[in-house]
Amino acid sequence: MKLKHILMASALAFGLAASAQARELTLGTQDNEATPVFKGAAEFAKKLEEVSGGEFTVKLFPSATLGDFKAMVQQVQAGELDMVITGYPDMSYTIPELKLIGAPYVVSDYDQLTEIVAGPWGRKMAGKFNEKGMQVLDVWYYGTRQTTANKPINSIEDMKGLRLRTPNVPFLIAYAEAVGATPAPVAFPEVYLALQTNQVDAQENPLTTIDAQKFYEVQSSVALTNHFVASSSVMIGKALWDTLSDQEKAWVNDAVAAGGTLNNDLIEKGEAELLGTFKEKGLTVTEPDLEPFRAAMQSYYDTLEEEFGKGAIAEVTAK
Repeated sequence: MKLKHILMASALAFGLAASAQARELTLGTQDNEATPVFKGAAEFAKKLEEVSGGEFTVKLFPSATLGDFKAMVQQVQAGELDMVITGYPDMSYTIPELKLIGAPYVVSDYDQLTEIVAGPWGRKMAGKFNEKGMQVLDVWYYGTRQTTANKPINSIEDMKGLRLRTPNVPFLIAYAEAVGATPAPVAFPEVYLALQTNQVDAQENPLTTIDAQKFYEVQSSVALTNHFVASSSVMIGKALWDTLSDQEKAWVNDAVAAGGTLNNDLIEKGEAELLGTFKEKGLTVTEPDLEPFRAAMQSYYDTLEEEFGKGAIAEVTAK
């Protein structure tokens, strides 16, 4: 009987020790629970616990609970937060060269974006992320930004004079100016009301965002301008990353890949279905000739090359 009690006590002690060794990672994002990004993050958490045999768990902080993306990046750099998911080019506030990949029409689609991130230019940027205390694990698709308005946009001429809401992001403001619109930075939570009250005439966002925010209720047309391929970078603190064993890094990478697959599938499915949905809701969908849009960006490209050197944009897409 005593032996049985000893064995039970030993098993309990072993279980407690194993439980004590389980490591909880914290991950923050501005995206809410209804978004593909959050669902991808939840899949990452589930997969990491599974592949690590419970050695790792993940606590998610969605909806900017910990502050905006800059605040969360700072927390990761300080070691107060383990991971963050935020826009890849959004990090241009601390790595200016990322403005090059954010410039409208430099990247044509998500496949090209992943090639760039994995290629020579992307590896150079990875080093700059490391210098800032961040390790980029993956770049997920966030959708291609399109332009909605309260009139059909059949050509670049139809953009002239539109008060176009943009985020307070230099390369998207540059898009508005280059195509003849008047950029009107409005905080994201206020965009619907700004459109409804005609404070602005138009806005630009991925189709899935247009749907989620119900902008189709206060806009009459969607133009496939395809001006910016948006992405979410999944990042972990470099100091933390360096403490992980090769096996632990492999677990994290496998789990991030699983989360990315789910996120990308949801975004791509949404984009494939939403044009039909918008047409059913009475919106006009147009496909303007994009060559004049691309040509209009040349002055902005020139500005970027003045800052980063001649050929800087070509270097981004070089293989």
